[in-house]
Amino acid sequence: MTQTAHMISFQSGRRQLDGYIAYPEGVGPFPGIILIHEIFGLNENMKDIARRFAAQGYAALAVDLFTGRPRAICIFRMMTGLLLTPLHNRGIYDLKAALTFLSEQPGVDASRLGAVGYCFGGSFVVAWACTDDRLQVIAPYYAMNPRPLKAVARLCPVVGSYPDKDITTSAGQKLDVELDRYQVPHDVKIYPGAKHGFFNDTSKIYNQSVAHDSWERVLAFFEQHLVAKTEG
Repeated sequence: MTQTAHMISFQSGRRQLDGYIAYPEGVGPFPGIILIHEIFGLNENMKDIARRFAAQGYAALAVDLFTGRPRAICIFRMMTGLLLTPLHNRGIYDLKAALTFLSEQPGVDASRLGAVGYCFGGSFVVAWACTDDRLQVIAPYYAMNPRPLKAVARLCPVVGSYPDKDITTSAGQKLDVELDRYQVPHDVKIYPGAKHGFFNDTSKIYNQSVAHDSWERVLAFFEQHLVAKTEG
């Protein structure tokens, strides 16, 4: 499937945010997804992931939450927000603006929207989805949970991927239990032997077999809960 991809910018409150959008050739309507980066920001790895999703038929917008600001300061402020006000902070407001922008693009189906986040971005995607009913499905990778944990009762379907013996392992296990409790459709998997960041194929800790398995799980879960939602 032929793709097109380019950098864009959009309004979030009183500032402009950058992003990288990739989508299949054609008129759609395509399901849309927001991609949320690790602490490394919007880099070539995230752009490649956006293109990979576009090859699967998604309009994918990788947002740069650090636009125009020093990364270290942004990380500190956003991590503080996740800890102190996990459901209401600048990062979540920016992600909501990104979803609004994506949903308004020609060829994007505003009724079929999801999000994927990695590490820092994974924690944001879980917290964000507790506050935004427009999201139909999310895929957190090695993510922490918001507080209070009962907020996850509002989540849309979740496909989560976590490494074993990691700071996020117990978060994934707890999320699995809570989603069972609240009867939220989910597929949460802990990967023995994998390390934090296993999906990043530009990193030394990349785990090809685990990354491939998680990718196939995400595609299958998104197919069920997003792509097929309005077909027929």
